[in-house]
Amino acid sequence: MTHPGPGPDRPGGDRWLPVAVAGLLSFVAMLDMNIVNVALADIADGLHVSAATAQWAVLGYQLPVVALLLPAGRWLDGTGTRAAVLAATAGFGLSSALAAAAPWAPWLIAARLAQGACGAVLFVLMPVLALGSVRPGMRGRAMSVPATLGPLGAVTGPAVGGLLLDHLGWRAVFLVKLPVCALALALAWRALPRDGGLRPPDRRSVADALLVASGVAVLLLALTLAADGPAWSLLAVAALPPLWWWLRGPGGRPVTGVLRAAGLLRAHAAVLALAAGFAAMHYVVALHLQRDADVSATTTGLTLLAFPLGMAAAGPLGGRLADLPRSGRRPRASAPARLADLL
Repeated sequence: MTHPGPGPDRPGGDRWLPVAVAGLLSFVAMLDMNIVNVALADIADGLHVSAATAQWAVLGYQLPVVALLLPAGRWLDGTGTRAAVLAATAGFGLSSALAAAAPWAPWLIAARLAQGACGAVLFVLMPVLALGSVRPGMRGRAMSVPATLGPLGAVTGPAVGGLLLDHLGWRAVFLVKLPVCALALALAWRALPRDGGLRPPDRRSVADALLVASGVAVLLLALTLAADGPAWSLLAVAALPPLWWWLRGPGGRPVTGVLRAAGLLRAHAAVLALAAGFAAMHYVVALHLQRDADVSATTTGLTLLAFPLGMAAAGPLGGRLADLPRSGRRPRASAPARLADLL
């Protein structure tokens, strides 16, 4: 992609304002991943829908992020970075405002789908802004900005969402992101040079996006409807043809190449299972505490905050465990013994 600013041999040296924009975009995109979870019970009551329907306030955002990441990266090749950042950030903020104003569930879901599409573009642009604005020797520091602010947004999302719900209602959960979007727009307008406009996506990008989106949407719809009748889970079979077609095509070849790498299939399966479990835990715990245990939104948010804080505390220990010497394909010592060695 076109670099947004001067690099190591270009006049002007490092430019940190684009890096700040990348950090702000990372913060707001990851904040959106978690802040809405604590509002699902209130959204269901406010719009008079079931909990299964209300969860599409979350799924409607995550679906286009998953479906559009790879096609968005291909589309952004040759597209002006400045125009893409401004358009995606403005669209993200506008969609959030529309979600806050939603009088019906279909309106809210449509706004969240649009917001997820803009979010996919932002996720692709973050490393481009950070890495393309500084010298190679400074790229680690530049990437540390979005790498720090992104998890910070994910960690603070439940706590901020709980406070907003108790004092201002569920619509404030969507409005709280607007000041961050406005600040990112102002910085991007000032810091990024004009480097071309937007261009329409090519057919390949559109086809890839439609195939992945249709497959994932059918799978999520089957899981949603299965709450009312287990027979609906059979609908998930219909998700296989579009996903298989995509994996067999040029758009899915990078993915299949990674999956076919020797010794990595089980690791990818484990990471997928962990991610699915973490996401389900956030959703189920938030609804259970508010619906069944009659816990306030603030307490729910603080409870969910304990999980990422535990991950942050265990991260350094996990890294030390992973770095311990191994003998062959198996660890040299059992996990308790290795843990005892560290302590």
